Amino acid sequence: MDDVKQIVADIKKGTIKPIYFLMGEEPYYIDAISDYIEKNVLAEEEKGFNQMVLYGRDVTIDDIVGNAKRYPMMAERQVVIVKEAQDLSRTIEKLADYAANPQPSTVLVVNYKYKKIDKRKALYKTIKKSGVVFESKKLYENQVSDWIRRVLSGQNYTISPKASQMLVEFLGTSLSKINNELDKLKIVLPEGTQISAEHIEQHIGISKDYNNFELRKAVGAGDTLKAFKIVKYFADNPKDNPMVMTVSLLFSFFSQLLHYHGLNDKNPRNVASALKINPYFVNEYVTAARNFPMRKVSQVISTLREFDVRSKGVKSNAVPQGDLLKELLVRIFS
Repeated sequence: MDDVKQIVADIKKGTIKPIYFLMGEEPYYIDAISDYIEKNVLAEEEKGFNQMVLYGRDVTIDDIVGNAKRYPMMAERQVVIVKEAQDLSRTIEKLADYAANPQPSTVLVVNYKYKKIDKRKALYKTIKKSGVVFESKKLYENQVSDWIRRVLSGQNYTISPKASQMLVEFLGTSLSKINNELDKLKIVLPEGTQISAEHIEQHIGISKDYNNFELRKAVGAGDTLKAFKIVKYFADNPKDNPMVMTVSLLFSFFSQLLHYHGLNDKNPRNVASALKINPYFVNEYVTAARNFPMRKVSQVISTLREFDVRSKGVKSNAVPQGDLLKELLVRIFS
């Protein structure tokens, strides 16, 4: 995120490079930089003749180079944006010749999503000399909640740990999806609001009481009644609560719990750091450790591996998802 801020800050100062090669697994930042250049490098009256958007599936490297070598009309520079450039992955190295001697009055922006170019080859090395190569790395799940908090903080909002966790568990690590949902919340909630679990439930449709976050908490606390109520809700709403996701999140939780048992220093701050979790959730692991000793945790992890396979249709004999989940809970609590 700091790299993005620096790129934007440089452009604002007028330090504009002739090539921006934006690549990586997380499309959110690629789109953010590309959109900023598209909206801000040229004045509105200059864009008609001097801003062009190309798509990788429709052009060749020669087409891109031909457009990049044109001179701007009645403007200091032109902008050429290539979207979905990953469709040119087989020939992208041919761009190295242009990168070695780019047109100084052109800003060429290449959006190369979900992939990376080989850093040992000429294209990467050449662009690094004359332009910007930005790699947008996918965040790990335990980093996304902090990203949500920082994004909202910059827009004069806060969010409760539970609400943040609900978003991550429901939407995964896709920053674009999460940002879209945050934008919806900002439309209906005034600045200064702390986004709560109730807001998430009301405006996004994720149940604050019946979700994987609450199931994990109930299981760790040994609250069988609540756990079975949540599983029944999952069984009644299978499309919104796929079993594969539930098993995966429980597996992650018990794997972290196994790690917790192995810690010599169980100070809350050290636990949060070692398990890479928000300190807000440390007490859940303390409680779960009391209910699930190390040997039992190992047994549960083995059971979850078995049910992961069964949830994907192997040796399940067409057993309904709800029945599998109930059986899983019986095995965990037994």
